[in-house]
Amino acid sequence: MNSSDKDCVIGIDVGTGSARAGVFSLSGAMRGSAVRPIRAWRPRDDFIQQSSADIWAAVSDAVRAAVATAGLDVTVRGIGFDATCSLVVLDAHAAPLSVDPDGEPEQNIILWADHRALAQADAINAADHDVLRYVGGRISLEMQMPKLLWLREHAPETWRRAAYFFDLPDYLTFRATGDASRSLCSTVCKWTYSGHENRWDEAFIRAIGLGDLAEEGFARIGTTILPIGTPLGRGLSRDAAAAFGLEAGIPVGTSAIDAHAGGIGVIGATFDGALPDDAALRTRLALIGGTSSCHMAVTRDPTFVPGVWGPYFSAMVPGFWLNEGGQSATGALIDHIIGTHAAYPALAEQARERGQTVYQVLNNILDGLASGAALAPLTANLHVLADFNGNRSPRADATLRGMISGLALSATPEDCARLYLATIQAVAYGTRHIIETMNESGYLIDTIFATGGGTKNPVFLREHADATGCKIVLPAEPEAVLLGSAILGAVAGGVYPDVRRAMGAMSRSGDVIEPDAALRSYHDRKYRVFRKLHDDQMSYRVLMNA
Repeated sequence: MNSSDKDCVIGIDVGTGSARAGVFSLSGAMRGSAVRPIRAWRPRDDFIQQSSADIWAAVSDAVRAAVATAGLDVTVRGIGFDATCSLVVLDAHAAPLSVDPDGEPEQNIILWADHRALAQADAINAADHDVLRYVGGRISLEMQMPKLLWLREHAPETWRRAAYFFDLPDYLTFRATGDASRSLCSTVCKWTYSGHENRWDEAFIRAIGLGDLAEEGFARIGTTILPIGTPLGRGLSRDAAAAFGLEAGIPVGTSAIDAHAGGIGVIGATFDGALPDDAALRTRLALIGGTSSCHMAVTRDPTFVPGVWGPYFSAMVPGFWLNEGGQSATGALIDHIIGTHAAYPALAEQARERGQTVYQVLNNILDGLASGAALAPLTANLHVLADFNGNRSPRADATLRGMISGLALSATPEDCARLYLATIQAVAYGTRHIIETMNESGYLIDTIFATGGGTKNPVFLREHADATGCKIVLPAEPEAVLLGSAILGAVAGGVYPDVRRAMGAMSRSGDVIEPDAALRSYHDRKYRVFRKLHDDQMSYRVLMNA
């Protein structure tokens, strides 16, 4: 690898609420970054939409600002993209086509968290398709085939005029290069493409009512599917280069979904002075926490885990099979619990006066209530089931809803703090349930490599370590999702020969949180309550449907 101090790579991440760009050295050190907000619209219950034009403008602005903070004389060796697994719809001129029920023209993206396609997902799951074995047994309404079916059934004019259906990360590389190739990451994980057989399952697509796609030779959903980090087209196009303030021709790598970029940024990191071999990777779980949480694990051989997506071939680490668990609402749930509590206005005012976040104020209240002891027992009589937005894994049931047991006839800041803690614990027990299910199917997970917004909260980290019994390893570079995208840029630019070696060279582990063995019995009891809350909810359904 020939390089100078000016050489760098750029990672670009589009999340649910913002676009971010990071400039990294070839060894993985952040040299500059910027973030810009993006908009979302909620025209009806369960509908969440975005605009590809709005997102591209935010991406362009973020890249310019990140490069400026890094120093305008940098030499960019490669660019990588990641984004949420949202559905982008374009016409034959690559212009936006509305997905809005009322026809708003700029709103051409169905967000990953949009739940309009519940009936379509149920219809797909009602049949015995072999494809479903590779999504944990049930397709999620967050995936693209149910959303495409919804468009065909409810927006026939948009369906007829659409020339391109992109996963958002693939749209970004298309916009950057003009190359309409798709990524194995997105197509395998969210579109039911068979990565190990390199084909679309035509029989499945016809059977679910999307035969139009097969008749067209799959042109609208992708005929060239490439491994992540593959250089695309002629690199950065002139138009994109002008928008970014960079030179045309910079290599751009095939994209990844945002959670998978986070997995790339942490799961192959050096730990205890060594790079992981295949056996060590089998003991690692990448936890990427944000609005939702994703749980990524890889093995050399396919592992079928009930209720956990996958196994997906080469979807995150080329040559490995990926299993992906997830929770549909984690950061969003914690925010909801805090923001809807009667004590929230007073807590927000305290936070403003102190120059703190509401989380810091709540953490301070918990410390006071615990008086130097562990926080966990503060919720001995307060229990939460975290499925407010359904259960992605391992129950794979989008119709489940949350529960709270143990509320008192008061709504003080202390009550809010306890409920906030109980909610974090519920999220942690959901992670434990996913890990247990994976380990029952052949994994040996005992270490969580964590990144994302939740990892900035010490209470979130402590409760996850104690509730799961796993040690938690934080990355040396906190912006591991951006780093994952930058790794794809490094591979595309030829800085490293493949993703595995780029991960080892650019990602390193940082702090470690060990589980507290003294709290194991307490969390075992709380976890049994957590599991029983679900059983109780199912019993209520039976009674109401009697």
